[in-house]
Amino acid sequence: MSDFSTARGKMVDGQVRTSDVTDPRVIDAMMALPREIFVPEDRRALAYLDLDLDVSERGAPKRYLIKPMVVAKMIQAAEIKSTDNVLVVGCATGYTAALAAKLADRVTATESDPALAAKASDILASLGLGHVTIVTAAACKGAPAHAPYDVIILEGATEIAPDTLYGQLAGEGRLVGVFAMSGAPRAVIVTHSHSDFGRRALFDASVPVLPGLEQPPAFVF
Repeated sequence: MSDFSTARGKMVDGQVRTSDVTDPRVIDAMMALPREIFVPEDRRALAYLDLDLDVSERGAPKRYLIKPMVVAKMIQAAEIKSTDNVLVVGCATGYTAALAAKLADRVTATESDPALAAKASDILASLGLGHVTIVTAAACKGAPAHAPYDVIILEGATEIAPDTLYGQLAGEGRLVGVFAMSGAPRAVIVTHSHSDFGRRALFDASVPVLPGLEQPPAFVF
């Protein structure tokens, strides 16, 4: 067993299972995916640690793979079905998109950084995940061409109400992400039913804010 395989097992056992993630499909997907290939080579030793891992190129705006535990709990809460059409917003190098692809029928993933979007496409292709489409787009825009989505997952926090993304949810669709609008940031699930949206807090979580979903700076007189 390689060092990375051992680290992957420790991540799942020590970070994921201990955080009330019990869905065997989520656990199996995390055990199967080599997270290290989504990380720049000089940072691969950090691939399985409990942290938001910077995967940006040197000198580029910071982009992260968010903590494995947070991803696992959000994916479990989304209850992705094998027939679902899923959108991952702000996918960085594509790890969460790959996890979703292990569970869903179709996945679209957006990334605002063209270089990272290209890298995500290459990695996902190398894994044989041909049912994932990578779109270069701002987080706030989503990917309307492939909507409506049964599930939308935010790969980072939002400081604003993601109204455009709500508009891309299918009936009975679910959006999961970390909301950092006021008070302590929390992972939240938003459900779309009968032209209305319900919101329920899941757990406390602090992750980096996605570019494009920041609170606009306050006007100062």
